[in-house]
Amino acid sequence: MTRTHLKHYRAYLDAVDISGYVRTIGALGWIFDAEPDAAITDEVKNILIGKCDITAEPYSAFLDNDAAGLFVLAGSATADHGERDYMVVMGANAAPVAGDNIFAQKFEQTSYQMEQGTGFVAVTVPFGGVSSQASMSYRKPWGKLLAAKQTRLVAAGVNTGVGIDDIGATSALGGVFIYHLFSSDGTLTLKAEDANGTNIDGDFADSTLDNTATSGSIDATTAPKHGMVALSTTLAIRRYLRWQIAWGTATTATFAVAFIRNNSII
Repeated sequence: MTRTHLKHYRAYLDAVDISGYVRTIGALGWIFDAEPDAAITDEVKNILIGKCDITAEPYSAFLDNDAAGLFVLAGSATADHGERDYMVVMGANAAPVAGDNIFAQKFEQTSYQMEQGTGFVAVTVPFGGVSSQASMSYRKPWGKLLAAKQTRLVAAGVNTGVGIDDIGATSALGGVFIYHLFSSDGTLTLKAEDANGTNIDGDFADSTLDNTATSGSIDATTAPKHGMVALSTTLAIRRYLRWQIAWGTATTATFAVAFIRNNSII
């Protein structure tokens, strides 16, 4: 049995790590609609699969006196609203590692509420509904962390490690690849890979995700890069998942990668 504590959570907004600023993270919701043709005293017998609301309540944070600084870093043209890639990582008993749970979705930020203090600014950032720019193919915000935030060097090469086994089987309904590239000194491509077999490096050589679960070439030299890549809802994804990198001109990069599997087990 594992437990979570807020100090082991990490929050990323448009590839800006806001974890060290956040005081509280609002509730993260995934609520399915119920059958409407029922009396209030009837037992709940079913839910409407695929008909759900994904919500994130506001987070509260302390910033320095530059109240808009957080969103300037995120490359936003405005500080008070916009479409945000929001990911919360939940470390189990410790700082997050591969295999830990994540919540991710693209939300509408509806406002930016601030109160000036002495030497700090208290801010509250509320979210509206899921952004109109988000994929409507998937209504599931829960997934698994593939790469915890870390600085990696081209000298270390590509990922040759094992993957995570998130459901113990193959799935057949696609998923969503999530990346937050906080910084880099050049171009690179982030990916997810899948494998069967014995979960060793060689098993990932023929990954079916290499050309689909990918960021494409991105460069965070001047601004962070982030995205949520929705795959085909009929794509088969094999048992094991891991992160991968293809180095371009970059020699160093700091990033986190996650995957939401639409996990109908076959």
